[in-house]
Parts: sequence; structure tokens; C-alpha cells
Amino acid sequence: MSAAPAVETTPAPTVPSTRTAVLAIGALAIGAFAIGTTEFVTMGLLPDIAAGVDASIPSAGHLISAYALGVVVGAPVIAALGARLPRRGLAMGLMTAFVVGNALSALAPGYGTLVLARFLAGLPHGAFFGVASLIAASLVPDRLRGRAVSSVMLGLAVANVVGVPAATWLGQAMGWRSAYWAVVLIGAVTVLAVLLVVPALPGRAEATIRSELGALRRPQVVLTLLFGIVGFGGMFALYSYIAPLLTDVAGASASFVPVALLVFGVGMIIGTALGGRLADRALFPSLLGAVVALGGFLLAVVVLAGSTGALLVAVFLTAGASSVLAVCLQLRLMEVAGEAQMLGAALNHSALNLANALGAWLGGLVIAAGFGYRAPSLVGAGLAVLGLGFLAVSAVLRRRELAAA
Repeated sequence: MSAAPAVETTPAPTVPSTRTAVLAIGALAIGAFAIGTTEFVTMGLLPDIAAGVDASIPSAGHLISAYALGVVVGAPVIAALGARLPRRGLAMGLMTAFVVGNALSALAPGYGTLVLARFLAGLPHGAFFGVASLIAASLVPDRLRGRAVSSVMLGLAVANVVGVPAATWLGQAMGWRSAYWAVVLIGAVTVLAVLLVVPALPGRAEATIRSELGALRRPQVVLTLLFGIVGFGGMFALYSYIAPLLTDVAGASASFVPVALLVFGVGMIIGTALGGRLADRALFPSLLGAVVALGGFLLAVVVLAGSTGALLVAVFLTAGASSVLAVCLQLRLMEVAGEAQMLGAALNHSALNLANALGAWLGGLVIAAGFGYRAPSLVGAGLAVLGLGFLAVSAVLRRRELAAA
């Protein structure tokens, strides 16, 4: 009798060393830092950019919307298309596309081409965070997945404290194009760092576009996305109008606004680091606690807005709670997306950009209606409560699924 033919099996992945994991996550966090810098520096340089491309400031504001639209469109499409690709190569390719988009922004001769360049720069944003989150989670034991993912997202938080102010200063001193060239440089460093220190990891060979996008038919994915868009929108309702809240309500000088933004950024860093640890302990309760805390702190902003010191404390706590929420949302979407984890992680950034648009729009409506600059934070607290409704439906549905299993 002839021997049975040998069956090829995929070798079990080796557990990387702690040093490898730390270096790889650090490289991916540099990319997150570059993305966070370019996402928000346009706001700080809006008057300079408007003058540079001969546009009005309201028209230049569409550059921010173009980038956000790129994130919303690019995240699910690129994540679905790239699920089969080796993850290190995909991360490098996405960051290279990001570099090209920002180089085109720096080279744009006029307003129309700059709008297109900002849209292109936003396309790889969400997908990069998706693949970076998967890489980070795969390099550590399951009990540390939350901390690994939050460490990548720390780059985004640190950008608000270091990258955005530095790039804004550079753009004001040497012309607005120099800020985008700085982002190009950081992105290029990321590509090289990922090549050198991130281990080669395979994609999902069995993935198809249909199977990946099929995650969008899962009720838990849809409910979590709706929760993120609505619940997280409250933070942006505050952040979008924080300057007039400080100057017109708290009585602070305009020069004090950067201090408040720094406090907000520090709160984001602490909240991001804390979010990973909380998610590792208990993901869903942490998600619930974060949105409840966010709603409570936004109410505190409304009550304490008349005192600069008390308002700063409330702003710091709001930033911390919102960052815990962002990390937990990322991990929750990875969890409920099933095999399409990269799509789930990428969709978080689509949700956050839609939350940005929703919070800023609703905040503007209540200000225009004459309710004052405290009103956006009150609207934000209401959005947090509304988000709780989607989370409650998700919990009930999960309980029924477990009962039926």
C-alpha cells in the first residue's frame, strides 16, 4: 500500500519577542502621529491656506470636509480590497499613498487641486488604522490586545499636543505648504520604520470583497457604528466651539485658547492609554462607562463654563472620557466584525469623522438659534444619551443571541 499523501498545513505563527512588538507598535504609532498632524493642522492654518490659494475662509473650510470625506469613503473600500494582502506591505502601501496625498497638497497650484489632494490624503487614513490595529493586536497575547491597539492610537493623541502646534508654527513661519511637507517627511520615516521593524504577517487568503463588506450586514456592527457616530459626536460639539466658549463665556483672553487645547490634548493622551487597559479588563462595560462619563462631563462643561479653572478641569475630563471611548469603539468593532476585523477597525475612523461632522453641525445650529456657546455641550450630552440607546439595543440583541445558542 502506498503511503497517504502529505497534507500541507500552515505553520503556527511564532510569538514575537517583546522588543519586536514594542518596535513594531512604535513604528505604526509614528504613522498615526503623521495622520493626526495632517488631519488637524489645516484648521490652525486655515487663514494662511485661504490666502495662499485665493479662497475665502469658509471655502477653505471645505478642505477639512474633503479630508473627512476621504476617510469615510476610503476606510471600508480599501480595508475590503486589502484584506487578502500581507499586512506589513499593506501598511507600507497605505502610508505611501498618504505621503503622496500630502505631497500633492503641498504642491497644489490652486483651490480646486488642493481640495482633491486633501480628499486623496484622507483615503488611506482609516484603512491604515485598521491594518495597524490588527498588526499590533497580533504581536501580543490576547490579554494585552487593548493596550497594543491603544498604543498605536496614542500617536494620534500625541499629534494634538505636539504635531499640530509644531506644524502650525512651521506653516505660519515658512508658509502653509511647509506644514504638509513636514507631514510628508514623517510619513516617509514611517514607511521605512515599518519595513525595518514590523514582522511579515500574512493577510486573510480566504477573504473576498463580498465577505469583508458583508460585515456591514451584521446588526452588531451597524449598532456599534451608530453608537459611535452619535455618542462620540458630543465631544466634537464641544471641541468645535471651545474657543468662543472660553472667550465669550469664561472670559478668558484669546491667547489662553492654546492652553485649553493643550489641556484637551493631554486629556486625550491619558484617556487613550487608560482606554487600552480598561478594554483589556472588560470591553463592553468600559464602553458603557466611557459614554456615561462623557455625557456627565459635557454637562459639567455647561454648568462650569463661567469659571476658567473649573472649565479647564471639565474639558480635561471630557477629553479623557472621549479617548477611552474611541479606543473601546475600535476594539468593539474588531470584535463584532467577525473575520472582517480589519474592516471593523477601519470603520471606527469613518464613524469618528461622521461624528465630527454631526457634532459640529448640531452645535452650530443651536448657536445660530441664539442659545449661546454653552448649548453645544448640552447638545453633546444629549448625543451621549442617544448613543446609549444604540448600546442598549446592542446589549439586548447580544443577550438574545447567547440565549438562542
